[in-house]
Amino acid sequence: MRPSMFPRALSDSRAFDIAQAMLEGFNRHYRLFQEASASAQARFERADWHGQQHAQRERIEFYDKRVDEGAERLQTEFNAGALSMDVWQQIKLHYIGLLVNHHQPELAETFFNSVTTKILHRSYFNNDFIFVRPAVSTEYIENDEPASLPTYRAYYPTRDTLRDCWMRIVDNFQLELPFEDLGRDIDHVLAAVLTQLGDFRPRANFQVQVLSSMFFRNKGGYIVGKVINGFWELPFALPVLHTGQGRLTIDTVLFGEDDLQMLFSFARAYFMVNMEVPSAYVQFLRSMMPRKPRSEIYSAIGLHKQGKNLFYRDFLYHLRHSSDHFRIAPGIKGMVMLVFDLPSFPFVFKVIKDFYPPQKDTTREIIKSKYLIVKQHDRVGRMADTLEYSNVAFPRGRFEDELIDELKHFCGSLIEEDGEDLVIRHLYIERRMVPLNIYLQDATREQIERAVVEYGNAIKDLVAANIFPGDMLFKNFGVTRNGKIVFYDYDEIEYLTECNFRRVPEPRNEEEEMSGEVWYRVGPKDVFPETFGPFLLGNPTIREVFMKHHADLLDASFWQSHKERILAGHVHDVFPYEAAKRFKHQRRLREAALAAEAAVE
Repeated sequence: MRPSMFPRALSDSRAFDIAQAMLEGFNRHYRLFQEASASAQARFERADWHGQQHAQRERIEFYDKRVDEGAERLQTEFNAGALSMDVWQQIKLHYIGLLVNHHQPELAETFFNSVTTKILHRSYFNNDFIFVRPAVSTEYIENDEPASLPTYRAYYPTRDTLRDCWMRIVDNFQLELPFEDLGRDIDHVLAAVLTQLGDFRPRANFQVQVLSSMFFRNKGGYIVGKVINGFWELPFALPVLHTGQGRLTIDTVLFGEDDLQMLFSFARAYFMVNMEVPSAYVQFLRSMMPRKPRSEIYSAIGLHKQGKNLFYRDFLYHLRHSSDHFRIAPGIKGMVMLVFDLPSFPFVFKVIKDFYPPQKDTTREIIKSKYLIVKQHDRVGRMADTLEYSNVAFPRGRFEDELIDELKHFCGSLIEEDGEDLVIRHLYIERRMVPLNIYLQDATREQIERAVVEYGNAIKDLVAANIFPGDMLFKNFGVTRNGKIVFYDYDEIEYLTECNFRRVPEPRNEEEEMSGEVWYRVGPKDVFPETFGPFLLGNPTIREVFMKHHADLLDASFWQSHKERILAGHVHDVFPYEAAKRFKHQRRLREAALAAEAAVE
């Protein structure tokens, strides 16, 4: 930190009042955030799925509203935009002092940055008045109020009391609805846990640690924790679902980092979880998923602005420790987005172009509205989360000349050269994946079959979530590290319920039958699923697999039936794990096996 950063004395009486007002704005934001998250359990118990969806969308908007309120208050009461550099330095130091015993200091620092940068032009503050790195430690923060819950509960079972331990773990969440058969569910959990533990010997520190608040998303609640025995740790999550008869059930038990990574995936909606000390939750979750960046964990638990802040810090750190150049991203170039990447960094940068080909009847504002839909919607593990930034300064010298030329040609209104920096006024950042069209080019027959089945499943998951992808070409889907197919091109998405799915009308005469042009009337929201085939299924192997598993996607009735279900109020089930893991599925297999044995006897 430069010595000039610090004023000679905290001499301006306005500085403390402004810092206090800023913190009051943050505290109001987090109180409302917590209230929305805490009420998720009541909505879950009432099976108020539409209310849950509404609350999730509304909560995403909280932060920007409170930032706007904070900036307006500082301008109205203190004329903050006209204050000198010396006063702003004092404001920051007072603010740091106010955060010493705060339970969410890292979030409050990010809020300070958001309000400050809204008031001051970037060339004015030059990072002196914002938190470029944390000023207050988040280590070992705990809520010490007598009635408060600890971050996690610890249970110390013996081998003989392990079943009772799992019963107490579930009971301690005090869910108001009864379980259909909790004893049966716990027996399934215990059997799965013992399989994972194997022939274990309990060490002196044998324990089960469970986060004190459940995680709610879609139609499920999740109990999250880990089993510890010596130096060995086993992360787990118990999904709790409704049975449909006013009862609850534990649907399965998920184990290990890979299962937890899927549960907290960047392609899923944010959880609602009641946390007084979010940094403690992040630390606990990071111990279970050490490969997952803290930025993604903050986003997954609903604190996506903090996730954005941490991501950008990670990005700047990576820039300082790398030397490769930004380039045009490999693959087919988009018509509305210019996409570039840094080979050593696992993300892509997307900038909306200034102009589009004639077949793309859209605008910048429409495209931004599509990306907002994805941010607020249930992504069901099939749509990549996006990070939206304004006025991002990149080192100009790290850009390939070809990329600079493309940016100036297609995105000139969003580009500004400022000394040694190239400033992009607006862009999106997404995790980099292998485009499906590129993956299929060199895939084996087995890989093609798996990918095409996954592609169809991805579309069906989106359909169930009331999303019509629009452009379903393979280039708009990516393959993740674990083979999951995820959609990432959002400029043509629509709500399924706003589309009109039609069959191609029969030609009325030979002239219409032989016509190479569309001879029937097509409305702006009309979709003809049977026309998808020629664009997608030119490869015979791909066509064979697709028609075997997903031929219904070419039938308008498939789409229309889902539209009608959604309009009737149906909310789909979303499982962030395979159906084979469900206890219900496993019970059916056991019953079928027993029936087969009985028939043989």
